[in-house]
Amino acid sequence: MTEDTTKSAPPPAAAVAEDPPGSLRMVLTMGGIGLFCGILIVLSFQLTLPIITVNKARALEKAIFDVIPAATSKVTFKQVGDTLEPLESDDPIAIKYYAGYNDEGQLVGVALEAAGMGFQDIVTILYGYSPACKCIVGFKVMASKETPGLGTKIETDPAFLANFDALDVALAPDGTGIANPVILVKPGKKTEMWQVESITGATISSQAIADIFEKSTADRIPVIEKNLAVLEGGAR
Repeated sequence: MTEDTTKSAPPPAAAVAEDPPGSLRMVLTMGGIGLFCGILIVLSFQLTLPIITVNKARALEKAIFDVIPAATSKVTFKQVGDTLEPLESDDPIAIKYYAGYNDEGQLVGVALEAAGMGFQDIVTILYGYSPACKCIVGFKVMASKETPGLGTKIETDPAFLANFDALDVALAPDGTGIANPVILVKPGKKTEMWQVESITGATISSQAIADIFEKSTADRIPVIEKNLAVLEGGAR
């Protein structure tokens, strides 16, 4: 009985050559899908950008009158050095001051945008300053990613929002800074009008708001006070 020494024959060369084209087709297909998705994302962004821009402008417009309750009209100014001048055309990098006027054309407040690091991400706010009382008269969170149910209380908690009904930011006698910088205190410990009472369970978010106010008011309230004559004439 003879041993079967027959060995399996190697696959035809044509069969071996089929694998690379198959892999190449898969790579090309995946690349094509990725390219299509990328183009779709870019087109969607371009198509929705005007709508997003309009909605943001409307939200800002509404917020300005929310934080300056007595205002019925506004004029936008930009900061150039330490002076203010009317903003003739939109400038995304300009430092803006939204001056609010009543029906008689009298300046009743100035709305200012500010931002700082919160617990999760950057928190953007808008607040209203009244030259009459030298105080903050309104506050609104414009953008935030704080923890739902805790950090988001900076937007809804009545006691916290009440801090900004008449927050004292009067200038020091030399006019170069705030006499009493805004500081955060524990719940129930507020004794001065320049203090912000924190929210229980949301201390970090509360501190972020206080820090934003401390820095922004120190930088911008002196500019407002120096340019009151310009702002008062803005509605005429």
